[in-house]
Amino acid sequence: MYKILCKDGMAKRAELQTVHGTVQTPVFMNVGTVGAIKGAVSTRDLEEIHTQIMLCNTYHLHVRPGDDLVRELGGIRRFAAWDGPVLTDSGGFQVFSLSGLRKIKEEGVYFQSHIDGRKIFMGPEESMQIQSNLASTVAMAFDECPPHPATRQYMQDSVDRTTRWLERCKRELERLNGRADVGNPHQLLFGINQGGTFQDIRIDHAKRIAQMDLDGYALGGLAVGESHEEMYEVIQETVPYLPQDKPTYLMGVGTPANILEAVDRGVDFFDCVYPSRNGRHGHAYTDHGKRNLLNARYERDERPLDEECQCPVCRRYTRAYIRHLLKAKEMLGLRCLVTHNLYFYNKLMEEIRDAIEKGCYQEYKKKKLEQLEEESK
Repeated sequence: MYKILCKDGMAKRAELQTVHGTVQTPVFMNVGTVGAIKGAVSTRDLEEIHTQIMLCNTYHLHVRPGDDLVRELGGIRRFAAWDGPVLTDSGGFQVFSLSGLRKIKEEGVYFQSHIDGRKIFMGPEESMQIQSNLASTVAMAFDECPPHPATRQYMQDSVDRTTRWLERCKRELERLNGRADVGNPHQLLFGINQGGTFQDIRIDHAKRIAQMDLDGYALGGLAVGESHEEMYEVIQETVPYLPQDKPTYLMGVGTPANILEAVDRGVDFFDCVYPSRNGRHGHAYTDHGKRNLLNARYERDERPLDEECQCPVCRRYTRAYIRHLLKAKEMLGLRCLVTHNLYFYNKLMEEIRDAIEKGCYQEYKKKKLEQLEEESK
């Protein structure tokens, strides 16, 4: 059940009650593609840095180790030793990113595994079956993520197909949830709005899928090459046509600034690889801009990554030591930065929730954006 606790303009402070726990929103979902965060961050670490929900990927877990094996071992939460909710991406984005290895048909997509080249077919029913085997808390509908840019005709045909696939996803998940041997009979289904930057296509699609009474709705196909301004405009125009009494999820976004702007436009679920990917490349997020620990100026710097941060890394290690670990190619350096960055994102969401509750989100957003644009010292 999704309940809005309060609003400040379009910004929503809400909670989603699930069989695996309650998620306070706005929320950032930490990305554990194959059941783990890249950078040697354990599920115990995730608990310590206040992670609420983890995102795993259907396609990657299907090709390795196999969703049948995960089901046999008790589902993705037991397999990964994670007690909280899990959202599984449908695999659509990954399948469609294999542009040279796949063929789209009405029944689904034929493609080759990026690991061993074996032929695989995935359609709406198969995606739901895989996610049911994984027993995640939330299953995402199987959709086509169109290329950017795309012609208007291609986009319209793609969106129409995605709508038909969504209807099949809903029917199949209802069937699977009714089985006696299912891992999670309360698995939720989120549908995905597509349409690129064609606002009329986006709005029409939002109206169509809103009638399906799903558990949540996502905006897909953004942050794929369009400008930030174009993305914000699409969010601004589309979100009002999605059900306001259901969670709204902006897929694959984004930077702290992207999140602040999207919350202001009614979005309350986010995921992105930026904090872990940038951490693995030596970058630390702070309240005063992004810091590149590989810079020589940190060689003798005995301060923490962020002097105002209370994460387990900043409470113990110095910039100089973490820079040394990075230069020495020690895994601990990556682990420190990824842990810190995920904590930063989780703390950002806590601050956002607090600002909405206090009715001062506009002031908070303005101040935070100014801080993030500062040059790190």
